[in-house]
Amino acid sequence: MDRLLELLKSKCPNVDFETTTDLITGKHIDSMDLVAIISAIEEEFGVFIELDKVTPENFDSVLSIWETISELL
Repeated sequence: MDRLLELLKSKCPNVDFETTTDLITGKHIDSMDLVAIISAIEEEFGVFIELDKVTPENFDSVLSIWETISELL
């Protein structure tokens, strides 16, 4: 999960990923940030994230993102 946290920080350095649990619903990241994050995750972890997995529930916190990735590994 540390790799994921570092990746997220590199894409959106102004977001406090360690404490924020409403990344999408709280508008801490926008759609362009999300596209960059998904692309970086796919490259870093060697996974493909289907469009139906891109939901606020799956991307609102580091933990939910990690759980989504873990299902694909």
